[in-house]
Order: sequence, then structure tokens, then C-alpha cells
Amino acid sequence: MYGRLLLFDALGMRFRELRVEKDPSCPVCGDTPSVTRLIDYEEFCGVGEENPAPEVPEISPRELSESLDRILLVDVREPFEVDIARIPGAVLIPLGDLEQRFDEIDRERDVVVHCRSGKRSAFAVEFLMGRGFPRARNLRGGILAWTDEVDPSVPQY
Repeated sequence: MYGRLLLFDALGMRFRELRVEKDPSCPVCGDTPSVTRLIDYEEFCGVGEENPAPEVPEISPRELSESLDRILLVDVREPFEVDIARIPGAVLIPLGDLEQRFDEIDRERDVVVHCRSGKRSAFAVEFLMGRGFPRARNLRGGILAWTDEVDPSVPQY
């Protein structure tokens, strides 16, 4: 059946049924859907045994904290991840957009790239180095390590 949503309140042991209208502009179920299949998140993020992160130059969170005013920090996570946690001053260029937007990055500056754990950003650094960014480095451990070693007020997810 379509057009209904069942809510379950486990604490109160109650069920509620809501009627919902179909949104014709919905990217999944609308009249002209643009989302037609699920993505492989591990493949998208470059995670997994068969696809290890490349060896690239890295910088520790402590080293980054001492040089934030002199480097360009690029965040290759998705916007929803930035809504959860961010390092101040980072420029958001999601990994999926990097190929189209790498010209926004100054080749003459020291560039540090970060993501959640360091895997996606390692791929981004490898990509940038291949495009003439010899001073690009990866933040070892990503924003998770930043929280652990530098700023515990940044949430982990």
C-alpha cells in the first residue's frame, strides 16, 4: 500500500498511521526520478580491502593546527557531513566534484586535504598531485584524528 507511514513509539508501545501525499518532484518516486538505484557507499568513499588508500604525503593534526593560517584546507566530504562537524576555514569541495573544481585550488599554496578518516582525502591528494599540486598533503586520520588530538569540541560521527 502506498500513501501511508507507520510510526512506532517503542517507549509508549503505540502505533500511529499517517497519510502522506506523493510529491511529484521527489527525486526517488516522483514523476521523473533522478535517483534510480542505490550507490555503493564503500566504493564511492574509496573504502575497502580491494581498494586501499594510496601512499601520499601526510600531515598530522598537531602540525596542521600550528600552520592553519598558512595553508589552504580542503574538505572533500559531503555537505551533510560538514553539517555534523567541520574544521574552521576549510573549503568544501566534495570528492565527487573535485575533478570539475580542482582549478579553484591555488597550485602555489600548501594544500591540506581532509575527510572523515583520511581515505577519501588520500585519493584526492593523489589526484591533485597528478594535476600539478606538488605541495598537497593528506590530514592523517582525517577529522576524527583532529577531534582526538586537537579540538575535542568537534563532534565525531
